[in-house]
Amino acid sequence: MQKTDAPQANLLPQTLPMQDARNPGMELDMDWVRWVQANSPAIERRAAGLGARRSVKKDYQAAWLLKAITCIDLTTLAGDDTEGRVARLCAKARQPVRSDLLDALGMSAITTGAVCVYHEMVPAAVRALEGSGIPVAAVSTGFPAGLSPFHLRLAEIGESVRSGAEEIDIVISRRHVLTGNWQALYDEMRQMRAACGAAHVKAILATGELGSLRNVARASLVCMMAGADFIKTSTGKESVNATLPVSLVMIRAIRAYHERTGIRIGYKPAGGISKAKDALVYLSLIKEELGQRWVQPDLFRFGASSLLGDIERQLEHHVTGAYSAAWRHALA
Repeated sequence: MQKTDAPQANLLPQTLPMQDARNPGMELDMDWVRWVQANSPAIERRAAGLGARRSVKKDYQAAWLLKAITCIDLTTLAGDDTEGRVARLCAKARQPVRSDLLDALGMSAITTGAVCVYHEMVPAAVRALEGSGIPVAAVSTGFPAGLSPFHLRLAEIGESVRSGAEEIDIVISRRHVLTGNWQALYDEMRQMRAACGAAHVKAILATGELGSLRNVARASLVCMMAGADFIKTSTGKESVNATLPVSLVMIRAIRAYHERTGIRIGYKPAGGISKAKDALVYLSLIKEELGQRWVQPDLFRFGASSLLGDIERQLEHHVTGAYSAAWRHALA
Protein backbone atom coordinates (compact mmCIF):
# COMPACT_ATOMS: atom_id res chain seq x y z
CA MET A 1 0.00 0.00 0.00
CA GLN A 2 1.40 3.38 -0.98
CA LYS A 3 1.81 5.82 1.85
CA THR A 4 0.91 9.47 1.56
CA ASP A 5 2.00 12.32 3.75
CA ALA A 6 0.48 11.54 7.13
CA PRO A 7 -1.73 14.07 8.90
CA GLN A 8 0.52 16.03 11.22
CA ALA A 9 -0.34 15.78 14.90
CA ASN A 10 -1.12 19.50 15.13
CA LEU A 11 -3.78 19.15 12.43
CA LEU A 12 -5.87 16.89 14.63
CA PRO A 13 -7.93 18.92 17.12
CA GLN A 14 -6.70 17.89 20.53
CA THR A 15 -9.01 15.54 22.39
CA LEU A 16 -9.59 16.92 25.85
CA PRO A 17 -10.68 14.89 28.87
CA MET A 18 -14.15 15.40 30.24
CA GLN A 19 -13.51 18.21 32.71
CA ASP A 20 -16.53 20.49 32.65
CA ALA A 21 -19.07 20.37 35.43
CA ARG A 22 -22.32 18.61 34.57
CA ASN A 23 -25.34 20.72 33.87
CA PRO A 24 -27.22 21.12 37.17
CA GLY A 25 -30.11 22.79 35.42
CA MET A 26 -31.94 25.89 36.62
CA GLU A 27 -35.43 27.06 37.43
CA LEU A 28 -37.76 27.23 34.46
CA ASP A 29 -37.54 30.79 33.12
CA MET A 30 -40.74 31.26 31.16
CA ASP A 31 -39.83 34.84 30.19
CA TRP A 32 -36.73 33.51 28.46
CA VAL A 33 -38.66 30.67 26.81
CA ARG A 34 -41.37 33.00 25.46
CA TRP A 35 -38.72 35.46 24.24
CA VAL A 36 -37.06 32.83 22.02
CA GLN A 37 -37.92 33.11 18.34
CA ALA A 38 -36.53 31.60 15.13
CA ASN A 39 -36.02 33.59 11.93
CA SER A 40 -36.66 30.73 9.53
CA PRO A 41 -35.59 32.45 6.26
CA ALA A 42 -32.28 33.58 7.80
CA ILE A 43 -31.67 30.16 9.30
CA GLU A 44 -32.36 28.46 5.97
CA ARG A 45 -29.98 30.82 4.14
CA ARG A 46 -27.18 30.22 6.64
CA ALA A 47 -27.68 26.46 6.49
CA ALA A 48 -27.79 26.42 2.67
CA GLY A 49 -24.39 28.10 2.51
CA LEU A 50 -22.67 25.51 4.68
CA GLY A 51 -22.74 22.60 2.27
CA ALA A 52 -21.87 24.79 -0.71
CA ARG A 53 -18.46 25.77 0.64
CA ARG A 54 -15.22 24.18 -0.48
CA SER A 55 -14.43 21.46 2.02
CA VAL A 56 -11.09 20.88 3.71
CA LYS A 57 -8.77 18.81 1.55
CA LYS A 58 -5.93 16.29 1.69
CA ASP A 59 -4.20 15.89 5.07
CA TYR A 60 -6.55 18.34 6.72
CA GLN A 61 -9.55 16.35 5.53
CA ALA A 62 -8.04 13.08 6.77
CA ALA A 63 -7.37 14.66 10.14
CA TRP A 64 -10.94 15.89 10.52
CA LEU A 65 -12.38 12.58 9.39
CA LEU A 66 -10.37 10.84 12.09
CA LYS A 67 -11.76 13.37 14.56
CA ALA A 68 -15.29 12.60 13.33
CA ILE A 69 -14.78 8.89 14.09
CA THR A 70 -13.98 9.67 17.72
CA CYS A 71 -17.31 11.53 17.92
CA ILE A 72 -19.52 8.72 16.58
CA ASP A 73 -22.05 6.94 18.77
CA LEU A 74 -21.85 3.68 16.81
CA THR A 75 -25.46 2.55 16.83
CA THR A 76 -27.64 -0.49 16.25
CA LEU A 77 -31.34 -0.07 17.02
CA ALA A 78 -32.99 -2.86 15.04
CA GLY A 79 -35.70 -5.25 16.13
CA ASP A 80 -33.55 -8.20 15.10
CA ASP A 81 -30.47 -7.20 17.13
CA THR A 82 -28.68 -10.12 18.76
CA GLU A 83 -25.87 -10.33 21.28
CA GLY A 84 -23.60 -11.53 18.48
CA ARG A 85 -24.37 -8.49 16.34
CA VAL A 86 -23.77 -6.17 19.28
CA ALA A 87 -20.45 -7.90 20.06
CA ARG A 88 -19.31 -7.39 16.47
CA LEU A 89 -20.39 -3.75 16.59
CA CYS A 90 -18.40 -3.26 19.80
CA ALA A 91 -15.33 -4.83 18.15
CA LYS A 92 -15.69 -2.24 15.39
CA ALA A 93 -15.98 0.52 18.00
CA ARG A 94 -12.69 -0.65 19.54
CA GLN A 95 -10.97 -0.62 16.13
CA PRO A 96 -13.02 1.56 13.78
CA VAL A 97 -10.25 1.95 11.18
CA ARG A 98 -8.06 -0.81 9.76
CA SER A 99 -4.62 -0.82 11.34
CA ASP A 100 -2.83 -0.61 7.99
CA LEU A 101 -4.65 2.63 7.20
CA LEU A 102 -3.80 4.10 10.59
CA ASP A 103 -0.15 3.13 10.08
CA ALA A 104 -0.10 4.81 6.68
CA LEU A 105 -1.60 7.93 8.23
CA GLY A 106 0.93 7.94 11.05
CA MET A 107 -1.79 7.52 13.64
CA SER A 108 -2.13 5.37 16.73
CA ALA A 109 -5.31 3.55 17.67
CA ILE A 110 -8.57 5.47 18.04
CA THR A 111 -12.06 4.42 19.13
CA THR A 112 -15.58 5.67 18.55
CA GLY A 113 -17.20 7.91 21.15
CA ALA A 114 -19.70 5.32 22.39
CA VAL A 115 -21.87 2.37 21.39
CA CYS A 116 -25.63 2.97 21.42
CA VAL A 117 -28.10 0.09 21.80
CA TYR A 118 -31.53 -0.82 23.13
CA HIS A 119 -31.78 -1.57 26.85
CA GLU A 120 -31.97 -5.33 26.28
CA MET A 121 -28.54 -5.26 24.61
CA VAL A 122 -26.79 -3.15 27.28
CA PRO A 123 -25.26 -6.09 29.23
CA ALA A 124 -23.87 -7.62 26.02
CA ALA A 125 -22.35 -4.28 24.99
CA VAL A 126 -20.85 -3.71 28.45
CA ARG A 127 -19.18 -7.13 28.35
CA ALA A 128 -17.85 -6.60 24.84
CA LEU A 129 -16.40 -3.17 25.70
CA GLU A 130 -14.88 -4.10 29.06
CA GLY A 131 -11.52 -2.40 29.53
CA SER A 132 -11.86 -0.23 26.41
CA GLY A 133 -13.07 2.95 28.10
CA ILE A 134 -15.86 3.21 25.51
CA PRO A 135 -19.17 4.03 27.21
CA VAL A 136 -22.44 2.27 26.44
CA ALA A 137 -25.41 4.50 25.64
CA ALA A 138 -28.92 3.10 25.98
CA VAL A 139 -32.03 4.51 24.32
CA SER A 140 -34.75 4.65 26.90
CA THR A 141 -38.13 6.04 28.00
CA GLY A 142 -40.31 4.21 25.51
CA PHE A 143 -38.01 4.90 22.56
CA PRO A 144 -38.82 5.99 19.89
CA ALA A 145 -42.37 7.27 20.53
CA GLY A 146 -42.04 8.02 24.25
CA LEU A 147 -45.70 7.19 24.86
CA SER A 148 -45.45 4.45 27.47
CA PRO A 149 -46.64 5.22 31.04
CA PHE A 150 -44.33 7.71 32.69
CA HIS A 151 -43.47 5.52 35.68
CA LEU A 152 -42.39 2.77 33.29
CA ARG A 153 -40.20 5.21 31.39
CA LEU A 154 -38.45 6.19 34.62
CA ALA A 155 -38.09 2.52 35.59
CA GLU A 156 -36.53 1.78 32.20
CA ILE A 157 -33.88 4.44 32.83
CA GLY A 158 -33.05 2.83 36.18
CA GLU A 159 -32.76 -0.63 34.64
CA SER A 160 -30.38 0.62 31.94
CA VAL A 161 -28.17 2.39 34.49
CA ARG A 162 -28.02 -0.70 36.70
CA SER A 163 -27.07 -2.77 33.65
CA GLY A 164 -24.03 -0.57 33.08
CA ALA A 165 -25.13 2.16 30.67
CA GLU A 166 -23.13 5.34 31.26
CA GLU A 167 -25.26 7.45 28.93
CA ILE A 168 -29.04 7.46 28.54
CA ASP A 169 -30.73 8.80 25.40
CA ILE A 170 -34.27 9.71 26.48
CA VAL A 171 -37.16 10.86 24.27
CA ILE A 172 -39.33 13.78 25.27
CA SER A 173 -43.12 13.86 25.03
CA ARG A 174 -43.67 15.78 21.80
CA ARG A 175 -47.22 16.69 22.81
CA HIS A 176 -45.87 19.02 25.53
CA VAL A 177 -44.05 21.02 22.87
CA LEU A 178 -46.91 21.01 20.38
CA THR A 179 -49.35 22.26 23.04
CA GLY A 180 -46.91 24.74 24.56
CA ASN A 181 -46.97 23.02 27.95
CA TRP A 182 -43.40 23.97 28.85
CA GLN A 183 -43.86 23.35 32.57
CA ALA A 184 -44.84 19.73 31.87
CA LEU A 185 -41.82 19.25 29.60
CA TYR A 186 -39.54 20.77 32.23
CA ASP A 187 -40.95 18.62 35.06
CA GLU A 188 -40.70 15.45 32.94
CA MET A 189 -37.11 16.19 31.99
CA ARG A 190 -36.12 16.95 35.60
CA GLN A 191 -37.42 13.58 36.76
CA MET A 192 -35.67 11.76 33.94
CA ARG A 193 -32.42 13.58 34.75
CA ALA A 194 -32.74 12.51 38.39
CA ALA A 195 -33.44 8.89 37.39
CA CYS A 196 -30.20 8.83 35.36
CA GLY A 197 -28.08 9.50 38.45
CA ALA A 198 -24.41 9.59 37.41
CA ALA A 199 -25.22 8.57 33.83
CA HIS A 200 -25.23 11.44 31.36
CA VAL A 201 -28.58 12.15 29.74
CA LYS A 202 -29.18 13.07 26.10
CA ALA A 203 -32.60 14.58 25.47
CA ILE A 204 -33.97 13.52 22.07
CA LEU A 205 -36.29 16.23 20.76
CA ALA A 206 -37.56 14.37 17.65
CA THR A 207 -37.32 17.70 15.83
CA GLY A 208 -39.05 16.41 12.72
CA GLU A 209 -42.26 16.13 14.75
CA LEU A 210 -42.15 19.49 16.59
CA GLY A 211 -43.82 21.59 13.91
CA SER A 212 -41.54 24.64 13.71
CA LEU A 213 -38.01 25.87 14.28
CA ARG A 214 -39.31 28.09 17.08
CA ASN A 215 -40.61 25.01 18.87
CA VAL A 216 -37.22 23.37 18.39
CA ALA A 217 -35.47 26.38 19.94
CA ARG A 218 -37.82 26.54 22.92
CA ALA A 219 -37.76 22.78 23.55
CA SER A 220 -33.94 22.85 23.44
CA LEU A 221 -33.84 25.61 26.02
CA VAL A 222 -36.36 23.96 28.36
CA CYS A 223 -34.52 20.63 28.29
CA MET A 224 -31.24 22.37 29.14
CA MET A 225 -32.90 24.26 31.99
CA ALA A 226 -34.14 20.90 33.29
CA GLY A 227 -30.62 19.45 33.37
CA ALA A 228 -29.97 17.72 30.03
CA ASP A 229 -26.27 17.05 29.42
CA PHE A 230 -26.83 16.78 25.65
CA ILE A 231 -29.62 17.73 23.31
CA LYS A 232 -30.15 15.42 20.34
CA THR A 233 -32.10 15.98 17.14
CA SER A 234 -33.85 12.72 16.46
CA THR A 235 -34.48 9.09 17.23
CA GLY A 236 -33.55 8.22 13.66
CA LYS A 237 -37.04 6.73 13.25
CA GLU A 238 -38.87 9.91 12.16
CA SER A 239 -39.50 10.79 8.53
CA VAL A 240 -37.26 13.87 8.97
CA ASN A 241 -34.20 13.54 11.17
CA ALA A 242 -31.06 15.68 11.54
CA THR A 243 -30.96 18.71 9.23
CA LEU A 244 -28.65 21.71 9.11
CA PRO A 245 -31.38 24.30 9.87
CA VAL A 246 -32.48 22.35 12.95
CA SER A 247 -28.87 21.90 13.99
CA LEU A 248 -28.21 25.63 13.70
CA VAL A 249 -31.21 26.40 15.92
CA MET A 250 -30.17 23.87 18.58
CA ILE A 251 -26.52 24.92 18.52
CA ARG A 252 -27.43 28.57 19.02
CA ALA A 253 -29.66 27.59 21.92
CA ILE A 254 -26.64 25.82 23.42
CA ARG A 255 -24.56 28.96 22.90
CA ALA A 256 -27.19 31.15 24.56
CA TYR A 257 -27.41 28.76 27.53
CA HIS A 258 -23.63 28.78 27.92
CA GLU A 259 -23.53 32.58 27.79
CA ARG A 260 -26.20 32.77 30.50
CA THR A 261 -24.97 29.99 32.82
CA GLY A 262 -21.36 29.18 31.91
CA ILE A 263 -22.37 25.51 31.42
CA ARG A 264 -21.47 23.69 28.21
CA ILE A 265 -24.18 21.41 26.81
CA GLY A 266 -23.39 18.72 24.24
CA TYR A 267 -25.01 18.31 20.85
CA LYS A 268 -25.86 15.12 18.94
CA PRO A 269 -27.30 15.11 15.42
CA ALA A 270 -28.77 11.70 14.61
CA GLY A 271 -30.44 10.08 11.64
CA GLY A 272 -29.59 10.56 7.99
CA ILE A 273 -25.89 11.42 8.39
CA SER A 274 -24.19 8.72 6.36
CA LYS A 275 -21.54 10.43 4.23
CA ALA A 276 -18.08 11.64 5.22
CA LYS A 277 -18.67 15.00 3.52
CA ASP A 278 -21.76 15.53 5.71
CA ALA A 279 -19.68 14.86 8.83
CA LEU A 280 -17.24 17.57 7.76
CA VAL A 281 -20.07 20.06 7.33
CA TYR A 282 -21.40 19.35 10.81
CA LEU A 283 -17.95 19.62 12.37
CA SER A 284 -17.35 22.96 10.66
CA LEU A 285 -20.74 24.21 11.84
CA ILE A 286 -19.95 23.27 15.44
CA LYS A 287 -16.51 24.88 15.30
CA GLU A 288 -17.81 28.11 13.78
CA GLU A 289 -20.83 28.50 16.05
CA LEU A 290 -19.54 27.13 19.36
CA GLY A 291 -15.76 27.01 19.10
CA GLN A 292 -12.98 24.44 19.26
CA ARG A 293 -13.89 23.16 22.72
CA TRP A 294 -17.13 21.67 21.41
CA VAL A 295 -15.38 19.59 18.74
CA GLN A 296 -14.66 16.89 21.31
CA PRO A 297 -16.44 13.61 22.07
CA ASP A 298 -17.66 14.80 25.47
CA LEU A 299 -19.60 17.63 23.81
CA PHE A 300 -20.35 16.44 20.28
CA ARG A 301 -21.53 13.09 18.90
CA PHE A 302 -22.91 11.75 15.67
CA GLY A 303 -25.72 9.24 16.07
CA ALA A 304 -24.79 7.02 13.15
CA SER A 305 -23.79 3.62 11.88
CA SER A 306 -23.16 3.67 8.12
CA LEU A 307 -21.23 6.95 8.47
CA LEU A 308 -18.21 5.08 9.79
CA GLY A 309 -17.97 2.88 6.71
CA ASP A 310 -17.93 5.86 4.36
CA ILE A 311 -15.31 7.67 6.44
CA GLU A 312 -13.05 4.61 6.40
CA ARG A 313 -13.52 4.37 2.65
CA GLN A 314 -12.49 8.01 2.23
CA LEU A 315 -9.43 7.45 4.39
CA GLU A 316 -8.38 4.53 2.21
CA HIS A 317 -8.74 6.76 -0.84
CA HIS A 318 -6.53 9.34 0.84
CA VAL A 319 -3.85 6.70 1.45
CA THR A 320 -4.00 4.77 -1.84
CA GLY A 321 -5.58 7.16 -4.33
CA ALA A 322 -8.28 4.63 -5.19
CA TYR A 323 -11.79 4.01 -3.89
CA SER A 324 -12.55 0.55 -2.55
CA ALA A 325 -15.85 -1.28 -2.47
CA ALA A 326 -18.04 -0.55 0.54
CA TRP A 327 -17.99 -4.22 1.60
CA ARG A 328 -14.27 -3.87 2.37
CA HIS A 329 -15.23 -1.67 5.33
CA ALA A 330 -17.85 -3.74 7.04
CA LEU A 331 -19.54 -2.23 10.07
CA ALA A 332 -19.50 -5.48 12.07
